[in-house]
Amino acid sequence: MTTNRIFTEYRDIIADFEDLLAGDFRRGREPEVPVRILLRPSAPPAFPAASADIGAAAAAAAGTAAPPPASGTPEERRLSLEELAAEVRSCSLCRLAEGRNRAVPGTGVPEPLVLVIGEGPGAEEDRQGLPFVGPAGRFLDKWLEAVGLSRDTNAFIANVVKCRPPGNRDPQPDESAACMPYLARQAEILRPRAVLAVGRIAAQNLLGTAQGIGALRGRVFSWRGIPLVATYHPSAVLRDPGLKRPVWEDLKKLKELLGGV
Repeated sequence: MTTNRIFTEYRDIIADFEDLLAGDFRRGREPEVPVRILLRPSAPPAFPAASADIGAAAAAAAGTAAPPPASGTPEERRLSLEELAAEVRSCSLCRLAEGRNRAVPGTGVPEPLVLVIGEGPGAEEDRQGLPFVGPAGRFLDKWLEAVGLSRDTNAFIANVVKCRPPGNRDPQPDESAACMPYLARQAEILRPRAVLAVGRIAAQNLLGTAQGIGALRGRVFSWRGIPLVATYHPSAVLRDPGLKRPVWEDLKKLKELLGGV
């Protein structure tokens, strides 16, 4: 793909998301004259590691040592993900298993560019056994589309906890700790180029910190050797449209990590 074409597609993605911010997604636009740009190589950035201020279990889960590189064909990875999903569906390691209708292992492609990680299933997810399928999920899909991503082609979506907390309360530390090995194994199988943590609970558990999402967003961290960007949860943005602009800045940062892919 030529440099001009990459720039044109990236410019169109930016325009699409600006339309989304304005409330009218993908309005008609006049074609623009292509602009030539020069890409200069630069040294790869260093990302701060996760901290360990919310307990030993979270700190261990947020370790920055990279797992072995993923191996095997997409079909072998798919089978590994299916085996792991079967374990999740029969899991009874914490109290959340007692009240679930369906566990929610995750969904997406076996060789994703991005692993999106949320907090946990809601009522609709608990009914369907799929992550982010309610209004917040549809909103998340628009976010991903705006930067060239989709759960159907190049992303995988999962949660910190795989069963719905009663009343949609925050997961308790022991519940998150019980589920974290499943998420770590998913990361080992998928080996995404980046992680997008949506919401306070996801970011705090992955990074082992008590800091709020407002302090964590806008930066790049490392989780299990994978660059991580944190942003607000789609549900929070639906409640407060003023958060759309910082989310777009975070998505642009994610896009930069992917090298414009």
